[in-house]
Amino acid sequence: MGKIVKGFEDLEVWQLGKQHTVMAYRLTGNFPEREIFGLSNQIRRAATSIPGNVAEGFGRYHYTDRARFYVNARGSLNEVKSHLLISEALEFLDRRSLQPALELGETLGVKLNTFIAATRRAQSSPRRRTLDDQLP
Repeated sequence: MGKIVKGFEDLEVWQLGKQHTVMAYRLTGNFPEREIFGLSNQIRRAATSIPGNVAEGFGRYHYTDRARFYVNARGSLNEVKSHLLISEALEFLDRRSLQPALELGETLGVKLNTFIAATRRAQSSPRRRTLDDQLP
């Protein structure tokens, strides 16, 4: 039996997404001022979209809707990674400061994939188990 989940805040993928967002904000805090409306903004928007989509998916009634939002969160995670790597290439970030965010992103990606798969399994289950039953 899985963990008891009362709200999206209890989901590990949401908690990791929030942590990843905080890291993204801190990393972009020292970007050149000219990037406030450029790459910095793109990273922050994509990062906040990760836990935002998890929360929105959690609030949906149908498993198909839930899974779609969780997949969107995974897409935003990849977008953040891409933007961070570009930031490194532009020398706004160095590998040492970037590495913890990349590692957390990898962990979050694996957890999101597991979460998406569990949501899809619950959708096809004959007894329509709750998502709580599917959580590792």
